[in-house]
Amino acid sequence: ETHGITFRIQISVKELLDTDVLLKLLFHLPVNYPSTLPDISVNSDQLTRAQCMDVKEKLLEQAKKHLSEPMVHDLILWIQQHLKYVIKQSATVCNEKTTLSKGTSTDDGLWMLFLHLDHMRAKAKYVKTVEKWASDLRLTGRLMFMGKIILILLQGDRSDIKEYLILQKTSKVDVDSSGKKCKEKMISVLCETKVQSQHKRFQTFEVKEYSTLDELQKEFETAGLTTLFSDFVPPLLK
Repeated sequence: ETHGITFRIQISVKELLDTDVLLKLLFHLPVNYPSTLPDISVNSDQLTRAQCMDVKEKLLEQAKKHLSEPMVHDLILWIQQHLKYVIKQSATVCNEKTTLSKGTSTDDGLWMLFLHLDHMRAKAKYVKTVEKWASDLRLTGRLMFMGKIILILLQGDRSDIKEYLILQKTSKVDVDSSGKKCKEKMISVLCETKVQSQHKRFQTFEVKEYSTLDELQKEFETAGLTTLFSDFVPPLLK
């Protein structure tokens, strides 16, 4: 495929506090891998979000050392051997990072992702999954329903936006016509762009239903996203 391949690996590491840590690693290998670094996503129920991000950063640092040669297996071996040290290091810089982020965090790095979903068969489960991803990745925005139209509008750090998109495309979030779990194949990325000064910053992630197109349009207008609405939503009604 033109987008490369994506696969998940789960590994159990026993080095941390004498307990098992289950790491869920997601690797997206672009078409020109290994000349280009893979996208990596890290999740674990035993680690905090910040610790998962630190593990991801360390894996990417290691990946740079293996550029132009197959690296996934080496990366997995490396994190199995070094997870304990990464977590210890993460704990020591945690307070320092928190202080720094308060002073240096700006909206300059904010990105926005606008998606269109064709349908949701298992709506309740699907909505719950999207809410969890948004929460885990510290993304804000809206999951919007208007008639048969389903839209997802997200704001957050670009790396978290990209990680969300990987999850959305590779996880079994819905069910097919026979009731079996399936991946989302009918998704369109309408827009992925940097948040501009005229755009309102969403403070939370909310699931909202609109009875009319006017109601939906007002949501976009309030957020300073009139152009986004006019460019992408009316064509979906045709």
